Amino acid sequence: MKKWQLQDIRIRDPFFLKENGEYYLYGTTDVNTWEGNGEGFDCYRSKDLKLFQGPYPVFRAPQNFWADRNFWAPEVWKYRGRYYMIASFKAEGRCRGVQVLISDDPRGPFVPVTDGPVTPTDWECLDGTLCFEDDGVYMVFCHEWIQTGDGCICAAKMSGDLTKLTGEPEVLFHASEAEWPVIHREFDSEGFVTDGPFLFRDENSRLHMIWSSYGEKGYAVGISHAQKGVIGKWNHERNTVLEKEGGHGMIFEGPEGRTLLVVHTPNTWLKERVKLYSVEKLILGG
Repeated sequence: MKKWQLQDIRIRDPFFLKENGEYYLYGTTDVNTWEGNGEGFDCYRSKDLKLFQGPYPVFRAPQNFWADRNFWAPEVWKYRGRYYMIASFKAEGRCRGVQVLISDDPRGPFVPVTDGPVTPTDWECLDGTLCFEDDGVYMVFCHEWIQTGDGCICAAKMSGDLTKLTGEPEVLFHASEAEWPVIHREFDSEGFVTDGPFLFRDENSRLHMIWSSYGEKGYAVGISHAQKGVIGKWNHERNTVLEKEGGHGMIFEGPEGRTLLVVHTPNTWLKERVKLYSVEKLILGG
């Protein structure tokens, strides 16, 4: 198996899972992420976040899989002793949706738990993530700007086996409610983008969210704070965490207990690489 330096791995939408003393790196890995047939997802693993082994083919689309393109942004969560992948997919004539997959091993293979996405079938949705509250598990995801004009981040409670949403999605906020996003023009559309929500708690258990959009200087990461829990009002920082060329991030515990933010940069097809930042410096101290 080939060994890689972190800076040499081309990947979008990076996500780390720490398991059994190793870090598993997942992300959007198809060469053609925008057009053409989707292939699947790969992962890499490392003990120190410096030298990685891989790629491991953790998911390949099975025969008769509902989607055929735009295989994006896989996250992997350990839940009830198994590993759940949350990822975005699309097909000709069907809305983009968030699918749940499952495996007994972080290296896969991951297989779908349902025949289709768990997000509403008539909504263009992407970038699902999980939030664990006292009353259960919630899926947080984006209702896309290309359909709504003003992209929004939504949440809905999930069934205990993560096979479906058990309630109607609630809008947490629209991109334009924060001060830093600007109108983005792409794909013959224009509007305010919401991408890549990721939720985390501070030492006082207060809930926060990082998410991506376009700011004055390009693809950026902002931060918002829940007034209570995931469902309810969110307050938004005026300034971004990263103002340009950094997006679709997540936060995790690295070596020696350091809290790290990971993003892909630059936001340019085939040039994307993984970059790590100290959360204490960028968020808690900023």
